[in-house]
Parts: sequence; structure tokens; C-alpha cells
Amino acid sequence: MKAGTAQRISNALLSGAAGFASFLFSLGAFLYITELNDQIIASIVAGAFCLLISYIASERPNSESARALAALGDRLLAVEDGDLVSPPPVLVQKNMPKLAAAVDTLFAEVRSSIENAQALGMYDPVTSLPNRLHFRSEADKLLGDAAPGSRCAMLFVDLDRFKMVNDSLGHARGDQLLIMVANRLRVVVTAEISESVCRRPLLARLAGDEFTLFFAEIQSAADVERVARRIALAISEPFELYGHSVDIGASIGVALSPDHGNSIESLMRAADIAMYRAKELGGGQHCLFDDDLAASHQRKIDTEKALTEAVQRGEFVLAYQPQLSLVTGELVGTEALLRWNHPRQGLRMPNSFIPVAESTGLISEIGDWVTGEVAATLGNWYRDGFDRRVAFNVDRADFFARLRQVFMEHGVPLSLVELEFTETAAMKASEAVIAEVASLRGDGARISIDDFGTGYSNLARLRSLPIDRVKLDPSLIADIEESEKARVIVQAVMQLIKGVDCEIVAEAVETSAQADILRAMGCHTIQGYVFAEPMFEHEYLAWTRDAGSSRIVA
Repeated sequence: MKAGTAQRISNALLSGAAGFASFLFSLGAFLYITELNDQIIASIVAGAFCLLISYIASERPNSESARALAALGDRLLAVEDGDLVSPPPVLVQKNMPKLAAAVDTLFAEVRSSIENAQALGMYDPVTSLPNRLHFRSEADKLLGDAAPGSRCAMLFVDLDRFKMVNDSLGHARGDQLLIMVANRLRVVVTAEISESVCRRPLLARLAGDEFTLFFAEIQSAADVERVARRIALAISEPFELYGHSVDIGASIGVALSPDHGNSIESLMRAADIAMYRAKELGGGQHCLFDDDLAASHQRKIDTEKALTEAVQRGEFVLAYQPQLSLVTGELVGTEALLRWNHPRQGLRMPNSFIPVAESTGLISEIGDWVTGEVAATLGNWYRDGFDRRVAFNVDRADFFARLRQVFMEHGVPLSLVELEFTETAAMKASEAVIAEVASLRGDGARISIDDFGTGYSNLARLRSLPIDRVKLDPSLIADIEESEKARVIVQAVMQLIKGVDCEIVAEAVETSAQADILRAMGCHTIQGYVFAEPMFEHEYLAWTRDAGSSRIVA
């Protein structure tokens, strides 16, 4: 019998008994009491008794419910202390079974939601590996529990060419590839649980295409480097992804404790630095952190910090190097070269700070300064009757509108401007950028490709680009005096340039012998120390006055 039905039957019996007792009491009063007033009083008493018993019967369920609800309230307040396991009170189960069942279901759903939230907060939803937060927490515990004198290792794995997969196949395919990479890493980790690796390493996905492994106990650095090589080999094998054979690689940084740090944060930083060096070396390999890397990284940090203030402090200067004709010996152009007059280290060459500026975004600010300085210098020269063309490097695609504005403000015609693009930038330029370049060329500017021969040129695209000059990379002509192969390569490259109807310029010509060979090959314009080194403006102007137009290279 249900609890509610039993309660109703009990109440009915109690009410009936109260009514029957009232009837007997009233009957006796009328039979034995003769006075009317006494009979009335007796009837009133009997009726009041009946009403009292009926009220008690009606209030019994309400009082039981009140006690049950109070008990349930106490149980719900226990949730504040984290109690999501205890069942509803017995009083609630007895008097309100449906409510008790609903509370049980609610608590179960809350527990499940909390568990799911914890899983989402601690594990990567794509690969099911621990995420950054979980990895840091567990690795901290493992490092803290390590025995005194033991050695640990951190591996930082970054995938090579993963962005190309996302761009070409889409992010869904990219996620599938990440799952496959994680599975291969699991296989390597499982294979390494042997005598040389005493404890299972912690594997995690930090973010994007970055993975980490932490070995809480290692025997030697050689063991960890062996693991790194196996990871690089495993990731280098092609992945079959929905009918596509995908080739990627992995750049791996390795850091050891206590050699390179005593905390997870310091080990991750060291492994990250080593990973970037592996990527700089071409990827698909590992690099062990060392003192040289630490010093190089510190120099990079110092350079980045100093660069942020170099423009405001006026520490950049331009040096000008002439370009001469091998046919007439005349000055046919000039290149503006950037120099950094560091307050403590003296004059620094571009290769010592431009890569840092590019990686930090400061290259845009530096590029704006170069543009403004070249425009101001050319404006002064032009007003003084010195109308020599000056070339300088272009570093980004949003440069063109500012270039027009700056040179117009200084009253410089574009016919005195030569823009130099690297070979790689020229090959990757969008149609919109090419159209802007063509427009500038149409207005008189000359367009050059710098450092040609070190990138990957598409010959058909090279033929269609709006260019006037191609500058040979210095590495091509460095050995032309001694190497027949070098001369053959230079001759072939020059024939290619002539085929697209462009002028050839040879940079970094150091000797008269190199100049003679280039002249014989058909190169008519050179730039280098053989006749003039880069000079500051006042030196350059003095040089041009002394050399005049009769300067001839021997």
C-alpha cells in the first residue's frame, strides 16, 4: 500500500472514531441530563471535541510534510560543504518519495556535470591528452616527489608545416591529424617504458600543434636524446588522412633538470628555446639546451628590449653604398643600408637585429623610419641638384600608400626611388600587392628583387612580375674566382635573368678579379668593397664629389 493511501485511511478512521465518540457523548447527555442548559453545554462540549479531533486528523499530513521539508532543507544546505553523495533524509523518503527520487536524480546529474567540467578543464578535447593546466600540475608533483640527486627531462615538441595542413585541408582534418600525432607519441612513450626509463613519462598537448613530455626519472641525457630522435622519426613518417598523404615533421627541444632548471617553468622555457633552435636548423630534429643557447636567447631579449627605444632615441642611421657601371665606370645608383648605432655595442649590422625586429613586429616601425629618412635625404639632395636614385628594402605589403605620401611630402619624384623585395617575398606576393607594385613602377619607381638565388622562384611568375633589376645574392659570387662550378651557376642564373629582360646587379663584389669575371659574363652593374664601402651621408657626398662621373673600376 502506498504511503499516501495509508495516511488517508488513518485520517478517515480517526475522524470516524471522533464522530462516533461525540455521538455517544451527546446521546448519554440527553438521556441522563434533564436540565436544558446542561444538555446544551454537553452538546457544545461534544461538538468541540469532534472538531478538535477532526482538526488533528487534517493537520497530521501537514505537520509530517513540514518536518520532511525541514529535513530536506538541511540536506540541501549540506551541498554548500560539498556533500553531493548523501541520500535524501528518511523522513523525505517516507513522506515525499517522488521528491526524494527527484533530489537523488538532481544530485546525480550535478555530480556528472562537475565531473565533465573537470575533464574539460584538465584534458584536451581533441586528443584526450592532459592539457597545459593538468600537465603543469602533475609535472610539478612529479618533480617535487623526485629523489634527491635524480635527473628529470622535459621535451617540447612542435609540429613542422602543420599550418599548411590546416590551410589546405581545413581545421577538421587538422584535428584528425593531431589525434594521429598523439597516438604516435603514445606508442613512442609506451615503447620507452623499459629499464632505462623507470617511470612512465607524462605526455600532454599544450596548445595548437605543441606537445610536451616530462620524464620524472632518467638515467642519462643520451636516453632522452634517443627518445627525441624516435619522436622525430615517428612524426616524419607520412600520415594517411582521408585519401591524402600528409608529410609533416617535428622540431623538438630538450631540457634537463637540474642542469637547465629546477622548476617546471624553467624547464619548459629552456625546452622551448631549444625547440626554436631546432626549427631554425630546418626542423625534423631535436636540440639539447645548453649555455650557448641560453646566452643567445638572452642577447635576443636584450636586443628586443633595446630595439623598442632605438627609434625614439634616434639610434638608427643610414649608410649609402654606390653602384657602378662596369661598362662606363659611372655611378648608376645607390643603396641605403640600415645600421644601428647601439649606445654600448657600437655600430651593429642588420643581420644582428632585423630577425629580432621581424619576430616582434618592430620591423614595421623601423621600416617607417627608413622610409621617412630616405625621403628626407632624397628631398635635400634633389633640391641641391643631386638627383641620384636610391634603393632600399621593402618589408611589408601595407607600405605603398605611406610611401607615396612620404615622398610627396618631401617633394621627391618616384623616379629617384628603387624598391627592393626579397626573392621569397616577391614569389609570395598577392595579386593586390603586385598591382600596387606595378602602379608604382608606372609612376617612375624602379623595382628590384634582392638576394636572388637563395629562395624558391617560380620562373613563370618571375617572368610576369613588374621588375626592372635582379640583384645576385652574395653567396653566388663568393667563390667565382676559385670554383668552376660557382662560375657555371652564376652564368646560368644570369642567363635566366636576361631571359626575363631584367638588369643584373652583383652585390658584395670584393676583388677586381671578381669584377673582371662578372664583366666577362655580361654583368654590367656591381656593388661592393672593390670600389666603395657603405658610407654615412657626408662621406658618401664627399666620395661622389671626388669620384665625379669618371670613376672607373679596374
